[in-house]
Amino acid sequence: MHYASITDRLAHLGSGKWAIHLKAREMAASGHAVIELTIGEPDIGPDTVLLDEANRSMRGGRTRYSNGRGEPVVIDALVKKYSKRRSGISRRNVLCFPGTQTALFAVMLALVEAGDAVLVCDPYYATYEGVVAATGASMVPVPLRPEKKFHLQSGDLEKAVAPGCRVLLLNTPHNPTGATLTREEIAAIGEVCVRHDLWIVCDEVYEQLIFAGEFASPFDLPDLADRTIVVSSISKSHAAPGFRSGWAVGPEEFCDRLLPISETMLFGGQPFIADMTAKALNEEFDTADRMRERYGQRAKRIFNRLAGNEVLHPMMPEAGMFLLIDVSATGLDGLEFGERLLTEERVAVMPGASFGHQASGLIRLSLTVSEELLDNAVTRIAAFSDRLRKGERKQTLST
Repeated sequence: MHYASITDRLAHLGSGKWAIHLKAREMAASGHAVIELTIGEPDIGPDTVLLDEANRSMRGGRTRYSNGRGEPVVIDALVKKYSKRRSGISRRNVLCFPGTQTALFAVMLALVEAGDAVLVCDPYYATYEGVVAATGASMVPVPLRPEKKFHLQSGDLEKAVAPGCRVLLLNTPHNPTGATLTREEIAAIGEVCVRHDLWIVCDEVYEQLIFAGEFASPFDLPDLADRTIVVSSISKSHAAPGFRSGWAVGPEEFCDRLLPISETMLFGGQPFIADMTAKALNEEFDTADRMRERYGQRAKRIFNRLAGNEVLHPMMPEAGMFLLIDVSATGLDGLEFGERLLTEERVAVMPGASFGHQASGLIRLSLTVSEELLDNAVTRIAAFSDRLRKGERKQTLST
């Protein structure tokens, strides 16, 4: 039987990147005690006020069809949010989606197709490769260098631009590195984008989880306003990933063109989730503050525990809910290290290869477990790497 070419383009870009995570879940379901440090699932839940609002709204009859752009109550809340950052924002600048991922998928469909190219910082979030490939466009990696703390350099972006490049997919604060770009860095990156007439699609889902420094965005710079599209959600900021409530904010003309794509895909979300989202955006909650403090302290805890380790080199993040460790000195790449770590120590981490070539020698640890579990996991990771180190020494001596 015939299949569309998209199935081939995405054949190896789906759940395979989470193979260790899925295997860990299977092991846990079979009764094995596995410490899971894989995906970015907050270890606290949404504020009970938001849960009560969703329940009230649902039981009050807000379960009927919505419209393609989004419920007015949440559209207005988003206009209010983004108007604080830039003047001139109206309802025509906003579309709602079930999560950042869906927003990003639709945005890319509106901007590129076969023959086009998208510049993506490497390392990159695991789904970015698939989002680009789905459109038929090609991905052009732009290396993020550890010696620059994984901050995108405008010179590296300039070198990577090639014929057919239409979009820069930016993620700040960044997953998996936690790098958070400064206003000056974004301005320099923006100059390259203007010079080459590139769209900037900015994933800002970790906006409220910065440990040090201030949040900056191309959306906030007047010279970049007509070419910047922001995608985000309440998944991280309000610890509500399962509610799948996100959005895209951009120029009016772009949003008008995107609307039919959204309507074709979804034709609206759930009104009771929109009501909850509006409440989350309109009122003050301490959820992000508590996560930011907790994850920042845990990152420092791991970094200090592994300081001076001969073969494990942790990288302190500036934001988010993850920490990277360079394991290349063990003689294994991140994938083999992760697979063996799960088998031998019952600790599940994400291999760097899931996030691009630049991360192949790394593993990513989630900071969303208790300090006790995290300490236990780090002890096991260090013990595993120590066995690898001693094994290599024995092999060297024997030869």
